[in-house]
Amino acid sequence: MSATGTTPISDLAPQGDDLTDYDHAHMTLYLRLFDAAESGASLQEISQILFGLDADKEPERARKIYDSHLARARWMTEHGYRKLLEGGNG
Repeated sequence: MSATGTTPISDLAPQGDDLTDYDHAHMTLYLRLFDAAESGASLQEISQILFGLDADKEPERARKIYDSHLARARWMTEHGYRKLLEGGNG
């Protein structure tokens, strides 16, 4: 279960060039993650607060989730937002 809502967080965020249902469901997570990373929050803090995961107990999984979702959050700020403005998924 997501720490930010009811949609579970996958270990890997989508990687394609199209917006997915997962992206739409996790838009707030992407924004919060991007902001936290830019503010210098630690992996432990981010994992606990945003992913509901103890990074000290599951460091590899926490890093994988963090890296994957941060990459998608960055993609959203560079490309994905255009697709949102166009009102489409593709």
